[in-house]
Amino acid sequence: MRFHSTRDRTVSATLGETLTAGVAADGGLYVPERLPRVSPDDFPPGDGLDRMASTLLRPFTEGDPLDAHLEAVCGRAFNFPAPLVRLSGAPGPASVLELFHGPTCAFKDFGARFLAAGLECTHGRNGKLTILVATSGDTGGAVAAAFHRAPWADVVLLYPKGRVSPRQAHQLACWDENVRTFAVLGTFDDCQRMVKEAFRDPGLARVCRLSSANSINLGRLLPQMAYYADASLRIWRGEGRKPNFIVPTGNLGNATACALAREIGLPIGDIVLATNENRTIVDYFERGVWEPRDAIATLSSAMDVGNPSNFERLRWLFPDAQRLRSRLTAQAVSDRQVRETIRSDEARLHRVWCPHSATAACVYWRLPEKRRDEHWVLVATAHPAKFSEVIEPLIGRTVPVPPALAALLQLPRREQDLPPRLDALREELRGSSAGSR
Repeated sequence: MRFHSTRDRTVSATLGETLTAGVAADGGLYVPERLPRVSPDDFPPGDGLDRMASTLLRPFTEGDPLDAHLEAVCGRAFNFPAPLVRLSGAPGPASVLELFHGPTCAFKDFGARFLAAGLECTHGRNGKLTILVATSGDTGGAVAAAFHRAPWADVVLLYPKGRVSPRQAHQLACWDENVRTFAVLGTFDDCQRMVKEAFRDPGLARVCRLSSANSINLGRLLPQMAYYADASLRIWRGEGRKPNFIVPTGNLGNATACALAREIGLPIGDIVLATNENRTIVDYFERGVWEPRDAIATLSSAMDVGNPSNFERLRWLFPDAQRLRSRLTAQAVSDRQVRETIRSDEARLHRVWCPHSATAACVYWRLPEKRRDEHWVLVATAHPAKFSEVIEPLIGRTVPVPPALAALLQLPRREQDLPPRLDALREELRGSSAGSR
């Protein structure tokens, strides 16, 4: 299978080339030339998440050198669980898909580890890559952990200074050796813009080979379909019906993965996108007009995105705007509602949400009573301990810190401030490239 740009079908590449390039040469995002079809019968009951992932992704790796390594890559990426936990005390059949059991306690560990393992197989002996990452909180930590000490990769993280939680910031800046972290004096959208400008800069292309590990990289997004496949098949086989998913989203990568999984044949019902007070996505669904704007800071900082990149992929998946708005819905959740949901659900459900997962829970409680009999899956994207300064005052107790997170918090921080301009980033990248030669 080949992959083409969302902007020009004649710009195409193999899967391995898309993983290395990150972004298409014309600035678009890579998408498959066709959508394969799968059936629930393709996935033997009892398969682990790694085997399910390799079965699901096999049509996408067909004809690519990565295909020979797919099982090993999935084994490295999916070596921790994504449990589907019944939501006790909910007014109807509801479950929580817990995606925070990886090394940095966020859902992005799955895609980052798949991408790192895949690139090692397809590129690892072909010279040094500079992995350039814009992060609104969790992506950077997951990518740093996945690529740390890879001899063929230098990692450069850009995050908006003061706009992530203290523990997220520590996770971003506690690395050494081949990982450098920059606190950008701006918003996540500034970080994302700088990354896109860097990819289009011919001077940078001459001195360092850039790749991306954001969800703009198809190698980050495709493996995220696996946990939606696993959760939906568990409910489909146990209850004979398709579950609905409520997905917290900012840059639309996780949401696009869920939509892709449904479109290729997994038994997934409705998909509801939960956003914070950055309403670009919600306003589009309500008014049909795409109006990116500057991001505003909220409690759910990893979702503070005013111009979500993966909207291009959603428009490719659903070229007709009316169909797109019929296949997905979206609701915004305010900081006040996030606080109320965290506080009330700890009491009524004995469940502690992170501020991002709380947006999904808030949307769940808004459901009409007639829809409560359907099986709803709330996607929990990060461990609440990463946001202790928000959560603990609301619930009146401390949140236990997972061992993996506790170990990272013991490491010293290393980071630099950076103006939100391409010339400042260019200087750092050129200096880093010169030093590595």
